[in-house]
This record gives sequence, structure tokens and C-alpha cells, in this order.
Amino acid sequence: MTTPEFIVVSTTHDAEDKAHALAAAVVGAGLAACAQVCAVGSVYRWEGRLRTDPEWRIDFKTRAALFERLAAFVTAEHTYDTPELIAVPVLAGSPAYLDWVRAETAG
Repeated sequence: MTTPEFIVVSTTHDAEDKAHALAAAVVGAGLAACAQVCAVGSVYRWEGRLRTDPEWRIDFKTRAALFERLAAFVTAEHTYDTPELIAVPVLAGSPAYLDWVRAETAG
């Protein structure tokens, strides 16, 4: 299987304003063409305890070649000790949309 050209990278944040600021910073840096911020309810284990908290998920649309740079940027800017960073391959998409993602992340 070949490596896909495009990916969606997800992370979460504990505050809506921080999530929007991080999304804007990543897109502004040219590391993603766009980002969506959505409210979610998260259930997870942290430091031996089961937690349930409101969070805001950020999905970044970008090129796979930019994952390491995007991950380093998010890790440096994030307030979490261990921020979620998961990349999912884009196997297909509208040619015009993918051309736009490519153009917006070409720098």
C-alpha cells in the first residue's frame, strides 16, 4: 500500500477559545489547509482514574508530508502533557478540494 498524499490529523483541547486559537495558528503557519473545531464529550483514563470531560476536537486537513511538522507545532503550543495526535489517511476525495489542500499547504 502506498502512503496517501493527504491526511486528517485530530487533536483535542479543554477550552473552546484555545482550540480555535490553535486551529488558526496551524492554518496560519501553512501546516494545514483548514481545521474544524467541534465540541465532544471525552471518556478516558488519565493517571489511573476514569475521566469524563467536555473537550473540543480539532480536525486538520493537510498533506501527509507535513505530519511531523504539524505534530511538533501542536505539541509545542498545547497545554496538555500528552496531546492527542492521530492521523487518518484520506483515501479519496474531490479532486478540486484536494488540489486546494495541496495549494494551501505548498509553502
